[in-house]
Amino acid sequence: MESSIKVGISSCVLGERVRFDSGHKVSNFVTKELSPYFDFISVCPEVGVGMPVPRPTIRLVSNEERVALVETKNPENDHTDNMLTYSANKVDELQSEQLCGYIVCAKSPTCGMERVKVYSKNSAAKEGVGLYTQTLMQKMPWLPVEEDGRLNDPVLKENFITRVFCLNDFYDSMDGEPTRGKIIDFHSRYKLTLMAHHPESYRSLGRLVADVANYEIEDFYQEYRLGLMKALTNRASRKNNTNVLMHLQGYFKRSLTKEEKEELATVIHDYRIGMLPLLAPLTLIKHYLNTYPDEYLSKQKFLEPYPQEMRLRYGL
Repeated sequence: MESSIKVGISSCVLGERVRFDSGHKVSNFVTKELSPYFDFISVCPEVGVGMPVPRPTIRLVSNEERVALVETKNPENDHTDNMLTYSANKVDELQSEQLCGYIVCAKSPTCGMERVKVYSKNSAAKEGVGLYTQTLMQKMPWLPVEEDGRLNDPVLKENFITRVFCLNDFYDSMDGEPTRGKIIDFHSRYKLTLMAHHPESYRSLGRLVADVANYEIEDFYQEYRLGLMKALTNRASRKNNTNVLMHLQGYFKRSLTKEEKEELATVIHDYRIGMLPLLAPLTLIKHYLNTYPDEYLSKQKFLEPYPQEMRLRYGL
């Protein structure tokens, strides 16, 4: 299988022995299940700034002026400025790679996305963000970022993969030259996806697209991309999915037999109350779509946001 979706990743999560103790934090989900689909770009900020392997442990420490990255046993060895400079330069370099996602190592003082311990002399440890990942998210706020450990959660995993494939589809659709028409066509295919993830964003992005003529294309591209990816960070709820399924049901009202209508209504109801996974009504809808083709519905990415071989909707 040809991989073309570029995803940044903490080197240790790929199994590279770059941690302070010469170890790694390999993720089997990443190396076995995602590697056929993604081209991983491996980054270890500590190695990037020239720190050795093995090396002294480091941590984040706050004072009144700033959060510093220092060695745990010898806090006078301060790596903050080097790390911030490296992070800014590395992220700028990655901007040219058209990344579609990033998987970072949890709890790392450089790569952690959340709940990274920030120590203080006079108070209990607080929670912060690793210096490198903080720079990454500031400079590329549209980029899907997730921690290795959180990818063990089926819902978080499915949401992250949905965002990665969506952003890749967006870039492919633009083909290096965004136009108003391309973005309008793209948005049309993601209407139901947005409805499932965040109805408010579905409406606001719809208004944005309707107003496209009043924007410079580059400004519109930037605003739409950010709004799209922010919307999809909201996980699709059972309630919202049910609303989308009922919306889909409406497209078949003139096609289905009485028995088929009852079957679809029953399956949607059973999903709504938690008796069936999302895959059940989707499979039935795809079956009806093959029997009663509809051009608009067949293009909706909600029905297949990523290759079905990934089997990510089995537990939802």
